[in-house]
Amino acid sequence: MDLVRHLRYFVVVAEELHFGNAAIRLGMAQPPLSQRIKRLEEELGVRLFDRSARQVRLTEAGRLLLGEAREIVTRVERLRELARHGEGGLLRIGVPPDLAASVIAALVAGFRGTNPDVRLVPAENWTADQVTALAEGTIDVGLVRHPVSAPGLEFGQMLVQPQGVLLAEDDPLAGAGEVHLADLAGRELLMPPKEGEPGWHAETLAECRRHGYVPGQVHQGAGLGLVLAGQAVAFGPRADIPGLAWRPLLGSPIACRLSTAWRAVAGQRKDWVAEFSAVAVRTLKESAGMSEEGVAPARRISVRPGMVA
Repeated sequence: MDLVRHLRYFVVVAEELHFGNAAIRLGMAQPPLSQRIKRLEEELGVRLFDRSARQVRLTEAGRLLLGEAREIVTRVERLRELARHGEGGLLRIGVPPDLAASVIAALVAGFRGTNPDVRLVPAENWTADQVTALAEGTIDVGLVRHPVSAPGLEFGQMLVQPQGVLLAEDDPLAGAGEVHLADLAGRELLMPPKEGEPGWHAETLAECRRHGYVPGQVHQGAGLGLVLAGQAVAFGPRADIPGLAWRPLLGSPIACRLSTAWRAVAGQRKDWVAEFSAVAVRTLKESAGMSEEGVAPARRISVRPGMVA
């Protein structure tokens, strides 16, 4: 068990006295948070919270532990800051697992062009995991999919990419000029994992229902195997992928919104974070067809199997 991480979860729950609010603050789902608090209680051999349907309260043992837990978490964060300062020119970034390799390469090349002495270290994580990693200081800046709400984070410029629908090339809708969401009735849908992208998941399914499309089943993942097999459809940017057909959605009801995110206190990496954010905006516009206005360029872009160009 990662004791420090579990103590940090405990501190946040103790400050919120509400598992749902604490989960939002940590950028994770509530059930895993409850399980980790239970694991911590089992490890320590004490009950830390009195739980009821209406209220969460600290036990006497929880109150005694809280001050020590805060000090431990603060000291570990300080050690991590000192270690990062010793690493010199290193900026750790989070990127979505479905971001195209060509876009990641363009991000690294663009940043290196203005900061040749700083090495970018990308880590592939979904938005919720990036929020947690930013709070814990294990990454310096992330590229997150909205909507996302996390206290203590700042966000860069929002860029928007309208999504079309990806279908098997022999799907009857593959020959349509535009597809209405309601035309997808009866088809199953492939989306990024709900725990990793809770905001995008909820917002997209709500928009589908509003336009008359209720998926028969929602699959979770980043690859497009189910779409290639004709068992599901997926939303994504305009792309040429063998075996698949991409069609625009009437009225562009589904859109992917991305921005950079970082902790409000970025320490000595503040300038690097700002520079990376600027590079990310340029790269997402030029290499991923994103825009401030939410209208993607007409040109086609090739992507790896995934949802973000």
